[in-house]
Amino acid sequence: MKGITASMNKGINIGAMVNAADNSGARIVRVVSVIRGKGTKRRQMKAGVADMVKVSVRKGLPEMRKHVFPAIVIRQKKEYRRLTGERISFADNAVVLLKDEKILQNPRGTQIKGPVAKEVKERWSEVAKMASIVV
Repeated sequence: MKGITASMNKGINIGAMVNAADNSGARIVRVVSVIRGKGTKRRQMKAGVADMVKVSVRKGLPEMRKHVFPAIVIRQKKEYRRLTGERISFADNAVVLLKDEKILQNPRGTQIKGPVAKEVKERWSEVAKMASIVV
């Protein structure tokens, strides 16, 4: 996985309820695990901006509920620092659902609601192409 140019504070725990920021049919999802994350023994994994996570759909269309999908974190409330010295935080935590794990960078939806962090564009360019605003 490609590195990002920020000192990332991980702000989303496993079990956190986050918003789905695309038009895939999911509204609220729960983070189940962090994919390709590096952690410490006996410590629960956390996710930050531009990390891939597995999510379970809690609210949304009936055919999407109770299913597990891979997703990319595009916003987090927890403040993090960029190498330019500026600190970034968003109003909510949000993810974008992917079609499957094998063909990465294929979002389920066709639009992304709200801004997307610049670090997502560095790591997942296909996801950032759908965004109207990249901050």
